[in-house]
Amino acid sequence: MSSIAVHDLTRLDAAARADLLRRSEADLSAYRDKVAPIIEAVRTRGDAALAEFGRAFDRADVTADALAATPADFDAAEAALDDEIKEAMAFAAERIRRFHARQMPEDMWLEEMGDGVMAGERSLPIPSVACYVPRGKGAFPSVALMTAIPAVVAGVGRVIVVTPPTPDGGIDDATLHACRLAGVTEVYKCGGAQAVAACAFGTETVPKVAKILGPGSPWLVAAMQELADVIDVGPPAGPSESIVIADSTADPRVTALDLLNEAEHGPDSSAFLVTDDRALADRVIAEIETLFAHMGETRTSYCRTVLGGTNGGVVIAADMDAACAFVNDYAPEHLMVESANPWAYVPKLKHAGEILLGGHTAIAVANYVLGPNHVLPTGGWARTRSPLSVFDYLKRQTIAYVTEDGYPGLAPQARVLARYEGFEAHANAVSKLREGGDKP
Repeated sequence: MSSIAVHDLTRLDAAARADLLRRSEADLSAYRDKVAPIIEAVRTRGDAALAEFGRAFDRADVTADALAATPADFDAAEAALDDEIKEAMAFAAERIRRFHARQMPEDMWLEEMGDGVMAGERSLPIPSVACYVPRGKGAFPSVALMTAIPAVVAGVGRVIVVTPPTPDGGIDDATLHACRLAGVTEVYKCGGAQAVAACAFGTETVPKVAKILGPGSPWLVAAMQELADVIDVGPPAGPSESIVIADSTADPRVTALDLLNEAEHGPDSSAFLVTDDRALADRVIAEIETLFAHMGETRTSYCRTVLGGTNGGVVIAADMDAACAFVNDYAPEHLMVESANPWAYVPKLKHAGEILLGGHTAIAVANYVLGPNHVLPTGGWARTRSPLSVFDYLKRQTIAYVTEDGYPGLAPQARVLARYEGFEAHANAVSKLREGGDKP
């Protein structure tokens, strides 16, 4: 018997349906209590605390006087990597750079709002940012590419990368090379809550920056929440989550492959197949069991945990409209549409970090080399948040200019509104007093 959970929406009450929509990281209160002393230690003791936590949490041979990557470290990392991985990373970097360059808005625009009245916006890069690259369940150079390249494209004044140290006290070779490809030369050995604190307050080595972005553990997310009034922490990026929505025309093998894609991230991930076709669901479940033979024990264990509980498995809907409604309620990070006509579902799918259409638009392709960013809103935030982009590294200013001839057409209306709201100084500022009169 398969260990894959099957959830029939037609038989679930409201509470059971809500359980399916709940993420594994819904409550971070326990972590927030634990990160508070870590934050305070970094704030007061700087590099010494970073080294101490690196040894304790990352089990790394790291010291306070060697927290920054050196030019020699970058050269050694590039030399150590096989040409195959370097070529793949360069391939991905070029497409990520091209996609995000296309996102860039014009520097400034102005619209004529009336005679003698101009209003518009100007876009400027933020002064500094830290891109966080996790290491908990492996090395993720793709995260370095996805977070650092948009920052460089946006023109951020200072871009740094923070990442947990390796056991030997170094930095993952591929992550260092990804930083070089992105155009980032400042990389620091610190992870988790201590990295957020270092970037928020600055240490002897790690600079204080204006913003920190990137996915990570509950420790990282909890520290971001704690320090949100000190440093801009950007959009949330918690454990991986995906939905594959499929109709009767879907390929069971391809559907199974894409369902396992995000489930293997870890036991706290979420991964659902949503369909109205029970026969397809049975075939997908059978394919999953055969595909485990091509995976190692650790990743298979993660997938079984995710797909066997309320954070994953197969969701059976009454019809595809109900399937789309469940997807919208869930608002997944990744959404894969498996159908011979995937475009037919696009108008019905309102909430997802990304929508990947058809059997050839594999999540793995999008994660690494397609170009769009793979740092996406999780935890249901896709209802109101967007994927990481150049806009996370830019700020906008309103620009306005009113001529002497344009002013008389605006001032009376502004004065009426100011008086209605009880703001006397506002009203006086657009009264006859402005023109040198003795009375408003």
